[in-house]
Amino acid sequence: MTRMSGAEIVVKALKDQGVDTVFGYPGGAVLPIYDAIFQQNDIRHILVRHEQAATHAAEGYARSTGKPGIVLVTSGPGATNAVTGLTDALLDSIPLVVLSGQVPTFMIGNDAFQEADTVGITRPCTKHNWLVKDTDNLANTLHQAFHVATSGRPGPVLIDIPKDVQFADGTYVKPEKANKGHYAPQVKGDVDAITQAVELLETAKRPILYTGGGVINSGTAASQLLRELVGETGFPITSTLMGLGAYPASGEAWLGMLGMHGTYEANMAMHDCDAMICIGARFDDRITGRTDAFSPKSKKVHIDIDPSSINKIIRVDVPIVGDIAHVLEDMLRIWKARGRKTRSEEVAKWWKKIDGWREKQCLSYEQKGPIIKPQYALQRLEALTKKYDRYITTEVGQHQMWAAQYLGFEDPHRWMTSGGLGTMGYGFPSSIGVQIAHPESLVINVAGEASWLMNMQELGTAMQFRAPVKQFILNNERLGMVRQWQELLHGERYSSSWSESLPDFVKLAEAFGAKGIQCSDPDGLDDAIMEMIEHDGPVVFDCLVEKHENCFPMIPSGKAHNEMLLGDASTQGAIQAGGAVMV
Repeated sequence: MTRMSGAEIVVKALKDQGVDTVFGYPGGAVLPIYDAIFQQNDIRHILVRHEQAATHAAEGYARSTGKPGIVLVTSGPGATNAVTGLTDALLDSIPLVVLSGQVPTFMIGNDAFQEADTVGITRPCTKHNWLVKDTDNLANTLHQAFHVATSGRPGPVLIDIPKDVQFADGTYVKPEKANKGHYAPQVKGDVDAITQAVELLETAKRPILYTGGGVINSGTAASQLLRELVGETGFPITSTLMGLGAYPASGEAWLGMLGMHGTYEANMAMHDCDAMICIGARFDDRITGRTDAFSPKSKKVHIDIDPSSINKIIRVDVPIVGDIAHVLEDMLRIWKARGRKTRSEEVAKWWKKIDGWREKQCLSYEQKGPIIKPQYALQRLEALTKKYDRYITTEVGQHQMWAAQYLGFEDPHRWMTSGGLGTMGYGFPSSIGVQIAHPESLVINVAGEASWLMNMQELGTAMQFRAPVKQFILNNERLGMVRQWQELLHGERYSSSWSESLPDFVKLAEAFGAKGIQCSDPDGLDDAIMEMIEHDGPVVFDCLVEKHENCFPMIPSGKAHNEMLLGDASTQGAIQAGGAVMV
């Protein structure tokens, strides 16, 4: 067995795990590891300007590659700054391995300089975490961390490494000889339960496939099997925000995204279906609305690798614990062996009903006058960029929902957004992580001016590492989603929802050495977007849009799927179940 310093063990373990990129920020408690990184050339370190940005950049890297994102931060404030990104990754099931420095073991508990109880602080926002007090245990813990982060339902893990452990010598263990512990998630689904699900496919009159990010996390095979299932059965399919791209947006069976800002047809189909096949989604509140009124007449199948998600929010009729790819493979095999049966005539009637809902054209809008509508800006962005090898990240707010509605994703791993936590400031550093992973691709962050300002310092990172990320800011000079809720639900009392004292984004970009573009004219939008695309470095695009545009459709908080607000906010566009009556 090889003896080496703890810092060298860290670097060796990262190499053996196939790591090529680390996002981080140095400090006193991790200088031995930084010194070991300096003395090798296989792992690239990306110096961010804030530790929160390191975690979001690692999330973007992980989401776009399927590999775990790696973060290196110092003790105390370095670790606490990473907490938001850890929580974001936990809610969205993103594999991260975060390495934090800690004060020497003999000083722990003495309120030493830059000491914090990192393990205690991060316990609620990681899948698992460790404090390593013995260098001989370090290699094994590192390999175990990678196993936990990437197995089962993916998620973030953290290893807290005291400085004296980094200096001391220890024994290195290779990944294949490491003790991975007892964590062995179930990947094969119960055959009897899968057969029950198949029987539901065979007898359903009004079926729908409700899919989520678990399909993408399961790997390429899961998305391919999902597409086969849709193609073979002819069933309609919808997706959560996190699942976009698992099934192509151009597919005939695609109903669009569902949920609070989902399409009318997707939400109505979810409400009226008689068989719901939930695949890799978790019935979160932005999808279900009122749980007691959620799809009341349907039998429900729930396929998820995380057993704690089953029956947590919505009671289901057929629970199946397992990896999506394995379960879909077995489901298709059993369904084909039983004769590939569906109630095709009834399903055809169901499609006619869905087509009636589609005729509402719930995403329609009118671009008129001299002011750019945000929907128009994103439709033009989609039209001009879809031919490229393109990745999209977003910040959080109205622009995020419009991006999900108007941008089309044909493949998984092309859409990076903060779903569960809704983290403003996520998109810019995430776009840098995506660009580092895919240096030749077009990476665009769709942003709101308020969200973007939260991590604007990462322009320095983009410039230093020549990451030509494009920041497409829909600037309405408002905290758009906050303002919308205040208009609709709080009597138009706009408490602190104006973006005050905004910078000149063009000058701000130029101050960092990047390119700045501003556009306020709908007629000049296409040329400005092409100028952004064709520039070979980072761009900040300040797109001045209608200040009071609302994002519809919208299911108001506490309402059911069939109580959506459509169209102009002044009419409240509420469409009630059964009658499509404007009230």
